[in-house]
Amino acid sequence: MSIIEALRAIAAFALATSALAACASLGSSPTASAAAGGNVVAVTLQEFAVLPSPSSASAGEITFQVTNDGPDDIHEFVILRTDLDPAELPTDEHGAVTEDGEGIEVIDEIEDIPVGETQEVTVTLEAGNYVLLCNIYDEDEDEAHYTMGMRVAFPVQ
Repeated sequence: MSIIEALRAIAAFALATSALAACASLGSSPTASAAAGGNVVAVTLQEFAVLPSPSSASAGEITFQVTNDGPDDIHEFVILRTDLDPAELPTDEHGAVTEDGEGIEVIDEIEDIPVGETQEVTVTLEAGNYVLLCNIYDEDEDEAHYTMGMRVAFPVQ
């Protein structure tokens, strides 16, 4: 075997070993664990919408995989339990939701998700009515993302 053939064989072995290691690590990733253990909801945040898929879930453990599609703004993801209409939540003087307002229970959130990133949060939700929203207020642009439309009802059966 020539040196070139030996180097090619070593490179092929290294490539195959790397591919196997990558596949093995995927099996233990949070995403794979979430898919095996409960409901998974993919959520897209964008100016200015919150788009969950699916648009509802069964009660129990739910993992929200949240992607900020921007295209320009940092967003956050807040899960509220409430029987209030998603467009009628109490707001402050800037138009951001008053998270400690009457009739609202904050379940969990992911703060400051950069454009292009995906983060996840796993929560246990009982049957009921929830709202998924971005509650960022941008002083520079005088924009409350909630009032710009970044909210959606999310029923849990």
